[in-house]
Amino acid sequence: MKKVIVAPSILSADFNYLKRDILAVEKAGAEYLHFDVMDGHFVPNISFGIPVLKCISKSHKMVNDVHIMISDPLKYAADFMKAGANILTFHYEACKSEKEILDVIRIIHSFNGKAGISIKPNTDVKVLDGLLKELDLVLVMSVEPGFGGQSFISDALDKITYLRTVIDQNKYNCLVEVDGGINYETAKLCKRAGVDILVAGSYLFGHEDLEERIKGLKE
Repeated sequence: MKKVIVAPSILSADFNYLKRDILAVEKAGAEYLHFDVMDGHFVPNISFGIPVLKCISKSHKMVNDVHIMISDPLKYAADFMKAGANILTFHYEACKSEKEILDVIRIIHSFNGKAGISIKPNTDVKVLDGLLKELDLVLVMSVEPGFGGQSFISDALDKITYLRTVIDQNKYNCLVEVDGGINYETAKLCKRAGVDILVAGSYLFGHEDLEERIKGLKE
């Protein structure tokens, strides 16, 4: 089984000691750092936004993997890129048309960033068929976006398998990421389905065996 990239989600970090927690996951072997941005409108929760990303984006050497769960990605994409996003993933469901999706992708690419798109658990993965060649990443949500610590929705495995097959058959340069309810057991299932990147929050932060947990997810 191939090694995967682990992207700890700072949504589960201790914000009293955010820099400490970020440096801890970096030291433990994480290659990506995942930012869950929520606006209280597209999803029923508010987290943090551009000022936080700008403050910490250069405080580490990991890839800034930014997931914006917001209602108007076209309006804010450039601002997130300027604040330090290396990967910017927005939601399919937040866009009014395919043209708008392509416009967001073009903005991200204009900053030499990688463009990702995410789908909620109830969205048919096949809506992305015509977009995969334009994308650098697809994020499959294995929980309803909005809150951390939820249980894994197993239907995500079928979506990962489908994406892996289509991407490989067409030789697209597109990674598959999964977020929600990831732990040692669900990570094994996702890796068998063909995932490239595992986002994990509560499974990693706050545990003394952080290095062992990250290593276990990777291998």
